[in-house]
Amino acid sequence: MPLKQIETSALARENYWLKSLNEHIQYLKKNSWYYKDQLMWAGPEATVLEEVADISNFPFTEKDDIASRNEDFLCVPMTDVRDIVTTSGTLGGSVATYLTQKDLHRLGVNEAGSYLLAGCTKEDTFQLLTTIDKRFMAGLAYFLGANELGARIIRSGPGAAQLQWESIQRFSPTVLVAVPSFIPRLISYALDNGIDPNKSSVKKIICIGEAIRDENLQPNYLAKRITEQWDVQLFSTYASTEMATAFTECEAGNGVHLQPELMFVEVLNEDGNQVKNGESGEVIVTPLGVEGTPVLRFRTGDICHYYDEPCSCGRNTPRLGPVVGRKQQMVKLKGTSLYPNAIIDELNAIPEVANFVVELHSDELGLDEVVIKALLRGENAEAKVLEKLSGKLRVKPRLILASNDEINTLKFDENERKPKILIDRR
Repeated sequence: MPLKQIETSALARENYWLKSLNEHIQYLKKNSWYYKDQLMWAGPEATVLEEVADISNFPFTEKDDIASRNEDFLCVPMTDVRDIVTTSGTLGGSVATYLTQKDLHRLGVNEAGSYLLAGCTKEDTFQLLTTIDKRFMAGLAYFLGANELGARIIRSGPGAAQLQWESIQRFSPTVLVAVPSFIPRLISYALDNGIDPNKSSVKKIICIGEAIRDENLQPNYLAKRITEQWDVQLFSTYASTEMATAFTECEAGNGVHLQPELMFVEVLNEDGNQVKNGESGEVIVTPLGVEGTPVLRFRTGDICHYYDEPCSCGRNTPRLGPVVGRKQQMVKLKGTSLYPNAIIDELNAIPEVANFVVELHSDELGLDEVVIKALLRGENAEAKVLEKLSGKLRVKPRLILASNDEINTLKFDENERKPKILIDRR
């Protein structure tokens, strides 16, 4: 399949974005009560883009804005809504996103594009280890994408290793879509029950919700742990409900690709300027073609590295590295600033750590405190873990020994749609 022109030509992409962004802005002015206010207050410069860089004249949208005026973002009559999904709100309660029939089709096109980026075809069989209920967009997107691609689908849902292997052995899926931290459990079940993962039909795993690469785009410890025991290709993804669009790795593994026909992306430094190739900044997204609940310049809060040099796959679209951290999750621990993701990566790499969660607290003085609740194994494990953490992070977080059941109770909340390794209690 030839690559689309906007994936290989910067000029074609700029022209496409200029036209699409202006159409998007006019749609918001006409249909969104929230943006009618925002664009009026922004002044005459926030009217029409003469060039794509003029997007900097337009206001940002934050999650708090959507939470506080949720219904004012709806751009269609409720009779046109076909699906409602929700995310947790920063102000308490849930935040709704309303999808029309057009939005559902767009969601399928988006995820089919992600599968194509990962080298999947309609000949593949997808086993979806994802939640499709509980008002969750991602599980629905993966289903719609495989359907749009014309492939076969097994909706096995999360967890339940025995069920997953029964489906693998009976229906021979070639691609799994799963949270990567579950895969070692899947491998352990196989080995404990006389199943050789390498003799299975599975060739690829689309990894969602967690990083499988480090800041240098190399496989992290979790990815290595999987591929040392299972000869499969792993593919990174990055998405959120507000994006309604996914970034996905190609087979070159040089960062997750933007699908430029579906979204415009900025990666901005602290001064609000676009970062250069290889630099990190906050990811700002404007999904294109959304009908029900569109947004403009949505601040994800995610800090990622940005790449715009051509990829060996032939595309020169913007790419992102894994999420380094979230702006609001940065902690200052004993004078050292760090993102919790750095702690999680280090814990995954320590063999003495069998299971864990990381909690962020504020102490009686209002200072940040990091508490690790972990199940450890081996002699002198506690001392070894603290030594390794302080050596890598330059600070020593508080370590509390916990049982596997205690940790899993925190990690696998029945009201949540995916495991929570990081719990912010500040």
